[in-house]
Amino acid sequence: MALLTCDFFSDALAFGTSMTVVLPQPTEEQIGVSGTGFTDPPRVLYLLHGLSDDHTAWLRYTSIERYATALGFAVVMPAVDRSFYANEKHGHRYWDYVSDELPQVVRRFLRVSDDPADTFVAGLSMGGYGALKHAVTHPERYAGVASLSGVADIRQLGERLDRAEIVERVFGGELGPEDDLFELLGAVDPATAPRFYIGCGTEEDRLMGANERLVAAARERGLDVTTDFRPGVHEWGLWDAQIQDVLTWMAESSRR
Repeated sequence: MALLTCDFFSDALAFGTSMTVVLPQPTEEQIGVSGTGFTDPPRVLYLLHGLSDDHTAWLRYTSIERYATALGFAVVMPAVDRSFYANEKHGHRYWDYVSDELPQVVRRFLRVSDDPADTFVAGLSMGGYGALKHAVTHPERYAGVASLSGVADIRQLGERLDRAEIVERVFGGELGPEDDLFELLGAVDPATAPRFYIGCGTEEDRLMGANERLVAAARERGLDVTTDFRPGVHEWGLWDAQIQDVLTWMAESSRR
């Protein structure tokens, strides 16, 4: 694999930003790394970080580079600060950046597939919310979405999660239906929706109940949902294990 740190200017954010990218590289002599040969542009996973992290977190705390190598995925990891992947009321346009500008930048700079059948989005915690929101807002863009310990019920931010400052700074003090995953699910057509993978640790994670409710709502809507509720807490040991299964699930979801 090739590992890139790409620094570039974002028009949506109006400042320079960074993304970390893992790219498949077919090799014959590298020892200790399994990979797949390929000739077509690789399928791509947009992998989103959590509230206390940045674009380097997945690379630092998991073996995402090695896992993606084995399955031939390009992995794009952007930085979004503590924005909840939203256009902040008192900040920057991170929704526009990740939703619209980032895919254009990736296609301009990198040789990756732009086929929705080869395109996936995933994230943990805040990034799980961001991944799900992107998938239900633009279902035509993705073959699959995965949320690990995601903030499934955004209304918990100012209630159970003690994040009132985020509700004020990011959402202007009031959460609307356009921010609520349960509301957004109601507009998704099951016939054209991506497949869903929803995971969470079952040991003292305050987000577990909301994820169970989201799974029930998605299945009631007729969506294809795979669940991964296993022993674990809100930490990287769990997510490192789960992302391996997510990548395998995404590879099987792709039509290749």
